[in-house]
Amino acid sequence: MFSSKDYSKMTLDELMSEEKKMKSQKITTAVFIGLLIGIAVYAATHKSFILPVILLVFSYLIGSRNSQSLKNIQAEISRRDTVR
Repeated sequence: MFSSKDYSKMTLDELMSEEKKMKSQKITTAVFIGLLIGIAVYAATHKSFILPVILLVFSYLIGSRNSQSLKNIQAEISRRDTVR
């Protein structure tokens, strides 16, 4: 999940399979982020401060990295489709 791949060196078939994999992992990632936010809300209501902040920042980083990876893959696929 945290690896950065160079999408420009991948073939179109590899990009398509990577995009399909990323799209299928959307639900799992959303559930994980929801779980982290739920724990953060619980910790915040029970007079904790540091844990909710850490969990919310961590969930934001996971979501933004996943979204950015999917956008990069789709941009590379569309770039290759326009070259043809």
